[in-house]
Amino acid sequence: MDRPFANGAVNAAEIGKGPPLFLFHSLLSDRASFDAIVPQLSQSFRVIVPELPGFGKSRAAGDGLADIADRMAEAVSDAANGEDAVVLGNGYGGFVALQMAIRHPGIASRLVLADCGAAFSEPGREAFRNMAAAASAKGLAAITDVAMRRLFAPDFQAQHPDLMQDRREAFLRTDPEIFRAACHALATLDLRPDVARVTVPVLVLVGEHDEATPPPMSHELAGLLPQAHLEVIPGCAHVPQLQSPQTFLEIIGDFLLATSSAPA
Repeated sequence: MDRPFANGAVNAAEIGKGPPLFLFHSLLSDRASFDAIVPQLSQSFRVIVPELPGFGKSRAAGDGLADIADRMAEAVSDAANGEDAVVLGNGYGGFVALQMAIRHPGIASRLVLADCGAAFSEPGREAFRNMAAAASAKGLAAITDVAMRRLFAPDFQAQHPDLMQDRREAFLRTDPEIFRAACHALATLDLRPDVARVTVPVLVLVGEHDEATPPPMSHELAGLLPQAHLEVIPGCAHVPQLQSPQTFLEIIGDFLLATSSAPA
């Protein structure tokens, strides 16, 4: 069931009962990227899957990642309603979650940061600048193949044509202006000086074959966080919860349940 939060600015699906667990989607996907894991998670948690600002029915919130993070902090606070919240972010959603935790201490009792980091290398920044420029000049259709390659390895794409068609259609529904603004924000982002302010337990995850946010970014992030544990997910790329949902659930399960009163 969809519900509005943050004075109607953020639209989110909500399912299950228990402690609140928020799932933030990536830039190249949408909230449906969590569909394979929500049913199991909702047996122990009240799972809240928002459309990030500018996506779906959620209103845009400025061009910078700080604006997005502030809006999502408002939504998390609203939806959690005083309970300890756990936030899981994938890709862009991970960067949003990390920025949110830096700017709003105490907003989450635990974080799962899947396939993100604290800053991109120069080649990584250049990739975002190139995608923004190509999208501006030719539209999102011109970079769909690039976007899918950043999400999934070629062999996985070949083996799952129906899923890939669905993911391509989801990407093409992205607002081009929101996409370009996010690309520019990620191309300039550097959270490394502030990461140590996040003192809650953090599980850092990364797909072994992630080309969008390569494993060294997660290694660096885990090393900067005061309370972090790193797990590399074998055989996966940028959206492991889609590519290998059961493995993903097994890796996050103990970490999520350790913090809450959720039943095992």
